[in-house]
Amino acid sequence: MSSWRTPIYRELGRRLTDVLGSKTASEFDKLGISTVDDLVRHVPRRYISGTGMSDFSTLRVGQDVAVIARVETSKIVTSGAAGRVQATLSDGHGRLSVTLFSKRHHYLQYWQGLLNPGSRGIFIGRVGVFNDTLQLAHPDFVMLDGAQVTRGKNQEKRAAMRRSVQRASLIGLYPATSKLPTWVIADSIQVVLPSITGDTLPDWVVGEAGVLPFEEALTAVHEPVALEQAHHGEARLRFDEAFGIQLAMAARRRDAAGEPATPRPRRADGLLAAFDARLPFTLTAGQTDVGETIFGELAADTPMHRLLQGEVGSGKTLVALRAMLAVVDAGGQAVLLAPTEVLAKQHHRTITGLLGDLGEGRALGAHPDATGVALLTGSRSAAAKRSTLNDIVTGEAGIIIGTHALLSDPVEFFDLGLVVVDEQHRFGVEQRAALAGKATKRPHTLVMTATPIPRSIAMTVFGDLAVSELRQLPAGRAPVQTVFVDTAATPHWVDRAWSRIREEVGQGRQAFVVCPAISAKDADDDAVATVEDVAPALRDGPLEGLRIGVVHGRQQAQDRDEQMAAFVAGDLDVLVATTVIEVGVDVPNASVMVVLDADRFGVSQLHQLRGRIGRGSHAGLCLLLASPGENEDAATRLRALESTTDGFDLAELDLRLRREGDVLGAAQSGGGTLKLLRALDDADVIAHARDLAERVLADPRSATDPLLGDLMAKAEILAAGEWMEKS
Repeated sequence: MSSWRTPIYRELGRRLTDVLGSKTASEFDKLGISTVDDLVRHVPRRYISGTGMSDFSTLRVGQDVAVIARVETSKIVTSGAAGRVQATLSDGHGRLSVTLFSKRHHYLQYWQGLLNPGSRGIFIGRVGVFNDTLQLAHPDFVMLDGAQVTRGKNQEKRAAMRRSVQRASLIGLYPATSKLPTWVIADSIQVVLPSITGDTLPDWVVGEAGVLPFEEALTAVHEPVALEQAHHGEARLRFDEAFGIQLAMAARRRDAAGEPATPRPRRADGLLAAFDARLPFTLTAGQTDVGETIFGELAADTPMHRLLQGEVGSGKTLVALRAMLAVVDAGGQAVLLAPTEVLAKQHHRTITGLLGDLGEGRALGAHPDATGVALLTGSRSAAAKRSTLNDIVTGEAGIIIGTHALLSDPVEFFDLGLVVVDEQHRFGVEQRAALAGKATKRPHTLVMTATPIPRSIAMTVFGDLAVSELRQLPAGRAPVQTVFVDTAATPHWVDRAWSRIREEVGQGRQAFVVCPAISAKDADDDAVATVEDVAPALRDGPLEGLRIGVVHGRQQAQDRDEQMAAFVAGDLDVLVATTVIEVGVDVPNASVMVVLDADRFGVSQLHQLRGRIGRGSHAGLCLLLASPGENEDAATRLRALESTTDGFDLAELDLRLRREGDVLGAAQSGGGTLKLLRALDDADVIAHARDLAERVLADPRSATDPLLGDLMAKAEILAAGEWMEKS
């Protein structure tokens, strides 16, 4: 991982291949466990009593279970060359059948020898039914009484599975795999625990945090005598994750605050003032308030680091544009980094349209304070790129909009003063830093997301940024009604959806049809709607005669741009698309959207999609077509979208329904991701860790403490990756 300075971090950083051997380590890799640190922080998902018995009355067919039971009977049954051990387990009231199959008679004899009547064991498997009796077919098991040996096909495996479970009154059941059962994980942890001595935090920090010392916490988690003890141990490990991240973030904030930045104070008579005077509408109170905050930070001699998150259509781009104009007024340049060409070109159209002659640079007849607006993307011709690069390096272009092409070496700025990053969750921390590194002094930074993030997530993922929110929608935005259509229960509504599109087009408006996949080879189910199937089916069927276009991510950039431009211009009635239209597409005339197989999208993604309609004066209608069946989570998501348009509420619901591991991604450098911390459930832990990190960093002892140095190095490995899931 790194060159650790302290013995405990060196021990925790050891690779499992060096400790347990390559064969066992490769199985742990499948669980995302590659170091001793990963292993000891792999905690049981639940505990069962080593002295009690399970209650068979709670078992259900199809359920994966771990039960403690007593063997009542066992016998070998043979049929030709094959055979089985047939055993009956008892919980003191009911009975459960266990069957172990093999063609080798010595295995059958071995298993029967383990399953002595009267002995107890832990049995892990899936509950089935045979002859009206509940059954575990070929379960993994370990006996608690008598010989400490489990089912296995060779002596090496049997030895690895031994575990002295009697030393604890509670037995932990670990997240496991078929080739790495829970007791092998427990045995592996017992191998490394004796070598871990001391604490990963200084004593004075442990005392301030009010958590268990590290060694005590590991004992509490892996060898508890009571559930409360296990919970205290896990609380320490959960705090470790929060504190490490917050300490690294606090260090970043401190370092950034100590770097000089060129102040970019607002001018009263420049480009920004001219732009504001021309606005045909009044800014919302939120836009005004956030704008004033940003202008104040731009005028400071330390760099601004701010996250702007807001509702779909709340006017984040306008806030960013006013900030960029203020920087241009002060002699600097502003760059807007977008994740896709579609979004970059949309921003370019929007910004040049809003600026008018204020964005025409030194063109004849342009406004005296006008600036150039440049677009740089990977698909532009070599000649166009050369011209744009020249405008950037000479300062002719005060505003530059582009994609990852802006990060390449040939791009040089005249005086980069502000970096605006749109859809921040699609960029890693290092990419943001790479762009900022092209400035002579650290530029001010404004990152934006239209996917609202709960505060606890913002503290964890964007802890080095101050957060502003835009919740108020501009006046004149038409309401959007969302309707979930269960196509299995009400199939006639599908035809009604196409009829509704025809009605809207008949009134001069336009529609989106969104599919989860481009073609059949992208879909994991033959029944999934794809752009390549749906578009021709609509042309030849229910929408025959309408002008239908197609947009998706595998098109040539020119073809995609032409289709999008035709839709924006009103030359197409219906656009069949994937989620490439999820952000940035602004067509005020679009009033209806039909999302096919809507249960295959997340809540926030659907909220983004429906934000593409109702952007003008016409009310919007979003029809979510799906047949979720028994998938209650999917039905809950779709009903939630019907009931509210509050993106912040929906983002929190989305996070609760999905596993946070799907939201917090793996670090690019292999440092792993959060294991125990749950940003929503542990908001208080994160807030406490953030406050303590600030205090610890301000303490003179922190500057020379090698433990804190190693902790921050570990956290930086984690934080250097792509935190948010790319969509």
